[in-house]
Amino acid sequence: QCNLTGWWENELGSRMHVSAVDSQGNFSGEYHTAVSSAQKPIKPSPLVGSQHLDKDRQCTFGFTVNWKMFSDSTAVFVGQCFVEDSGEEVLQTSWLLREKVDSQSSDWKATR
Repeated sequence: QCNLTGWWENELGSRMHVSAVDSQGNFSGEYHTAVSSAQKPIKPSPLVGSQHLDKDRQCTFGFTVNWKMFSDSTAVFVGQCFVEDSGEEVLQTSWLLREKVDSQSSDWKATR
């Protein structure tokens, strides 16, 4: 079964650490992004999430990252864990990033 606990790294060099997943599928950890448009130095950011626990070894999950340490934005990730024939676990994710804007009329450019 896919185990989200531990360190993960993506193709851009961003890394996350997931602490233990509890019996309900809830987890927390830190995200260390390698990419940012923020003007402040990048720092590790807290994440919280939930994993759908099932028996087919290929669970779905989602988590939120609060970039509060260096930015006024929040990101959400959703994905699925796949276990390859070699036994290696691979996370496939999609994400949305919401940046703070100064007015409702600027809302159109706040999410990417």
